[in-house]
Amino acid sequence: MPWYAVRPRDEADPRWPLPGKPEIVLKAQDPDQARARFEEAYPSQPFGSPAVPVPDAGLGGFRLEPDALIVTETGEPPADRG
Repeated sequence: MPWYAVRPRDEADPRWPLPGKPEIVLKAQDPDQARARFEEAYPSQPFGSPAVPVPDAGLGGFRLEPDALIVTETGEPPADRG
């Protein structure tokens, strides 16, 4: 399975859940699966608001705007030895 880098189209996008990390690299079968895995792992505000406290009802995720993420095939990331 290839590796894919997922990053926001706009580096200043406030929805990006990993401040200080410009992209996340993950394994997937294709770009669509990489995007889906990212969206599943980082749903942004997963429990909405006090008025709507249900799972996956929060605002600010990338699910409704797929063009806001750039998914590119990349090499295997180096092992984190920290």
